[in-house]
Amino acid sequence: VKTMSGRRSRGSVSEEEINELISRLQTLLPTARRRGSSSASTTKMLKETCSYIKSLHREVDDLSDRLSDLMSTMDNNSPAAEIIRSLLR
Repeated sequence: VKTMSGRRSRGSVSEEEINELISRLQTLLPTARRRGSSSASTTKMLKETCSYIKSLHREVDDLSDRLSDLMSTMDNNSPAAEIIRSLLR
């Protein structure tokens, strides 16, 4: 059964669909892009995807901490503070 978006809501996913999803993942991962079109196992690609997502989470956490530190040291009414608040909206 397919949904309006064309995705299956239940049932099995065809090998062709899995290959298409893996191909899309390869275009999103920096390590896969550097490697080019060399074939990597699905397991390896999924592991790389998980590692990449974890690193992005760490980077977001780090940037959030740095932003909090910066905001705590500046005057809330300053033009710089207003610019930062506008960017976060």
